[in-house]
Amino acid sequence: MLIAHKTFLLFIFMTFGLYTAFSQEVEKRVQYLSGTDNEHTVKWDFWCSGGRKSGKWGKIAVPAHWEQQGYGHYNYGRDYVTYGKNFRFHDEKGVYRHTFPVNEQWKGEKIFIVFEGVMTDAEVKINGQSAGPIHQGAFYRFRYDISDKLRYGKENQLEVTVSKMSGDPSVNNAERLADYWILGGIFRPVYLEIVPPSFIDYVAIDAKADGSFRMQAHLEGISAQMKVKASIIDQRGKTVDMLEALAREGDSVVSFNTKVSNPALWTAESPNRYRARTELYKNGKLVYLTQQQFGFRTIEIRKQNGIYLNGTKIKMKGVNRHVWWPETGRSVNARIDLEDVKLMKYMNMNAVRCSHYPPDQSFLDICDSLGLYVIDELAGWQKAYATPVGTKLVKEMVLRDLNHPSIIFWSNGNEGGHNFDLDTIYGHYDLSKRPVIHAHHRPGNDFNGIDCNHYEDYYSTQKILADTNIYMPTEFLHAQDDGGGAAGLADIWELHWKAKRGAGGFLWALVDEGLVRTDEQNMIDVNGVNAPDGLVGPHREHEGSVNAIREIYAPIKIDGKELPPDFDGRISVENRYHFTNLNQCTFKWELLNFDKLLQNGEGSTTVSSGKGRFPAIAPLATGHLSIDLPANWSNEDALALTAFDSQGNEICRWVWKIKPNEQLAVHQFDEPIDGTVNMQEKDSLIQLTANGITVSIHKNTGLLAHLANAYSKALSFKDGPVLVSGQAKAVSVKHYREGHIAVVEASCNGDLKYIKWKMDKSGWLEMDYAYALSGDQPFAGISFSYPENFVLGVKWLGKGPYRVWKNRLQGTTYGVWKNRNNNTQTGSYPWRYPEFKGYYADVTWMEMNTVEGKFYMSFPTEDQYVRLFDFYGLTGAKPHPDLPVGDISFLDAIPPIGTKLALNMTTDTKGLGPQSELNHLSGKLIERKVYFYFGTPKVNGENKQFEMPKVNVLTD
Repeated sequence: MLIAHKTFLLFIFMTFGLYTAFSQEVEKRVQYLSGTDNEHTVKWDFWCSGGRKSGKWGKIAVPAHWEQQGYGHYNYGRDYVTYGKNFRFHDEKGVYRHTFPVNEQWKGEKIFIVFEGVMTDAEVKINGQSAGPIHQGAFYRFRYDISDKLRYGKENQLEVTVSKMSGDPSVNNAERLADYWILGGIFRPVYLEIVPPSFIDYVAIDAKADGSFRMQAHLEGISAQMKVKASIIDQRGKTVDMLEALAREGDSVVSFNTKVSNPALWTAESPNRYRARTELYKNGKLVYLTQQQFGFRTIEIRKQNGIYLNGTKIKMKGVNRHVWWPETGRSVNARIDLEDVKLMKYMNMNAVRCSHYPPDQSFLDICDSLGLYVIDELAGWQKAYATPVGTKLVKEMVLRDLNHPSIIFWSNGNEGGHNFDLDTIYGHYDLSKRPVIHAHHRPGNDFNGIDCNHYEDYYSTQKILADTNIYMPTEFLHAQDDGGGAAGLADIWELHWKAKRGAGGFLWALVDEGLVRTDEQNMIDVNGVNAPDGLVGPHREHEGSVNAIREIYAPIKIDGKELPPDFDGRISVENRYHFTNLNQCTFKWELLNFDKLLQNGEGSTTVSSGKGRFPAIAPLATGHLSIDLPANWSNEDALALTAFDSQGNEICRWVWKIKPNEQLAVHQFDEPIDGTVNMQEKDSLIQLTANGITVSIHKNTGLLAHLANAYSKALSFKDGPVLVSGQAKAVSVKHYREGHIAVVEASCNGDLKYIKWKMDKSGWLEMDYAYALSGDQPFAGISFSYPENFVLGVKWLGKGPYRVWKNRLQGTTYGVWKNRNNNTQTGSYPWRYPEFKGYYADVTWMEMNTVEGKFYMSFPTEDQYVRLFDFYGLTGAKPHPDLPVGDISFLDAIPPIGTKLALNMTTDTKGLGPQSELNHLSGKLIERKVYFYFGTPKVNGENKQFEMPKVNVLTD
């Protein structure tokens, strides 16, 4: 992603350019006392009052949490629930000491010590003197003027006493009783800010979409009349306006007003930014300057209608994000922030909620640069700050973040953690008067015309959308384990997309909050069911929902599971961008041939390809894309289409089969075959033998009873086909020949109608079967038995690489994939994805690699699901919806998955919408055919392991 790479370099330049001593002393100078982030730390002296390594002085990295440095105890915020009413949080104190030099030339300047984040209370002393009142609250930038406490030209002593538990009970209620890891320590950087006696403390900007520009420059130390100049500079470095104002002695604020013609507007799709350069002059001499990036945009809540940006209604494709890294907790760095924004953009998201506290400044800078709508949230997890401390913390949050164009809402706490006295405080400091919302979990708590109620299902969402308020759930479809996330999302997203008052929402949550426990051999702990809530693992390992969300949220929407019979290169397209015409986007088409891979064993499947630009389709409009395919395109196996945005970033990739499964399925090998099929009765079995392969069918049931070949006296695939739903009983089994083919046929009573086995001289075994089911069924199809622990891995032609659920079919593409056997339990160690066990969609053939050798299954009929073994879905009374009998199943219908917060999270999923209901079967006869090969083919007269295709464009 070229744009992301350039943005990151620019961000690094700006950040580290800011936090080093500038040669121009008219700008703020910064001297770090700590390191800059979790990868670049400085050792300070440290003492801890309790737990590990307590009672003695040592060295600790700063910034960091002291638990991650081997000190103290661990607590999760909900430990009071886990351990009962007698539980007490560890009220540890940590004492930090650090010496630092102060340049003698700084005497007469104003020097602040700045803390970006300390958990939870911080008492600061400089050379034994108190720097100021104890700061309470973990996630906020605070500072002290220490100019009169420093020894210039000498070493100075900094001492910080950090208390995990706050002296203010409301701070503990708001922060440390939360459903997340609560740690201790100085976890964000500490530095000195050096400014002249007269300086610009900060600027507050309100830049609207019509070009109107207001700015307040907040001044300190104005001891005489001074001039303030402001320049507005565009992205090319061109000054588009210059303004001046006079500041008189004692003034603390000067204001600027102007209007810029035709500004380039900021949106998540076009994150255009400007720069305000503000200069302070005394007697004609420049004494201070500061620069601030901003964007022109207008945010409106049009009650009973929607959320508007720059006059256009927008809908949030969002996610909740904790600031997190497993080894270092909430102490992170700009690279992690960048990767998280890129991950959200990869999923075609346009919004993020900073749950449940303000993030690092670098994260907001990157949201500004790459384009995400941000909800910046005051901490308050179900309990609110008291008014005195909350007022201070709102001020600290807003003053730090007020000029970020990405922030479109302030959130005054979470799920009842709203102190209504604080609602008006945001506007005291935010010149642009962004709307304030309440992220709540109970109906009827709408605020400012927006209902943010959490975890409504599909049908209750319909009712809320039919009511009077705008509906924007700030949490929904809880993604613990393999539930929620994209499961059920397609239905709920379509409700919001099509509803007048639907504003989209924010999935819970981005990352599994797994913490490396330094007290437990560095295991990664997700605190049971409390913290594995992410769409990705702790180190951002992609779960199945990631690509599904990517497809569901794609701003270029293409429907159609298959190409129509009269396909002529025209594809219907819907533009789901809010601001972007599709003629700014490009595409690439590819014709794929899987047969060439089958023959060669490796190599690219792309036979021919081409590129182009989408036609002009306005936002929210529909149209057609015409692909200029070669005349012989229908001779190939599949058509792939990849869409790219205006910066060349991939949006989505679709693959459609051109040929039917009947032509793509494998049912013969290119090998010389001699001999015939031997058929005989032996005890209770009918044995079919050809090409060294022996298949035994039970005379009474028609089921596969035993297998053997020249290399394995017994193959363990057997006991099928049995119905996974319904009843069946064989009433007659007969065997006969049809030419050179041996046939065993079973007629059945019940829901299974017949089973027919056919073997030819090559050893390929064909199984035909038919059944009919009525009513609501969790699944439909047949199963066989095979020991899971015998399986090394699988390779298949079909949808992949991830498993699917009935209500999460999106995000898989047709191709050749492979996966080794793993026991991944989604949301738990070792976070190895894709999971091996589960349901796989639209399978054409599958190669099973086992300790008994390889065997092959091939499906010439369409829309075949294959289930592999028993697997974990979602923590609860039952760890998954009911599973089919047996181990390997060939299915026509599979079940949906629920969420952590469903009433019966695995068995009652219908509330999530139509795709989350059970399968409604009509009693129609379903006829299927499967080919098996249980041997090793001969090539040029030698026995060789047959190689299925190794790669496709998107494999491995």
